[in-house]
Amino acid sequence: MAAASAFSPSPMKMSTDGVSARRDFFKSVGAVGVASAFTVASPLVASAEIEVPTQVTEYAFPDNWGLSFNYDEDAKKVRDHMYVATGLGKGAVKMEDYGKNMKKEMIDFVSYYRRFPKIAGKPSFSTLYTSINVLAGHYTSYGFKYPLPEKRRKRLYQEYAEIQKSLNRGR
Repeated sequence: MAAASAFSPSPMKMSTDGVSARRDFFKSVGAVGVASAFTVASPLVASAEIEVPTQVTEYAFPDNWGLSFNYDEDAKKVRDHMYVATGLGKGAVKMEDYGKNMKKEMIDFVSYYRRFPKIAGKPSFSTLYTSINVLAGHYTSYGFKYPLPEKRRKRLYQEYAEIQKSLNRGR
């Protein structure tokens, strides 16, 4: 019997005092106060507007794939290769070869450098790792011949800018 009563409607009356108190608060503060409170409470987002370059079909195919096992050089190289990969448009020359080389380089980079706590803790590594996951996920889901959608490209270019800033600071 106790189990059956747990699912029956409760004879208890709900108080509406809390609802009217919230309404009164919003009336007294107004939209500006609520908006400013939301702005203060919400996490800060990078406000720098990133310019997304147009997609290209002609580019210089790199011949420097692979790791040198120097973190700063490798991080810069992987970031630069990813920057080009993100900007490739439909029908780009050697797009499939670029994507395959890029995916191998990204996997090698993460597999090697995530083992070192001093490197894995750097802001440049964690942001690059996030970017690698996005680009590798795109390749896994859509293949190497399909260009990235605009929204994903914009986010990646924002991350590339953050990576570059971190690398310039030695972080």
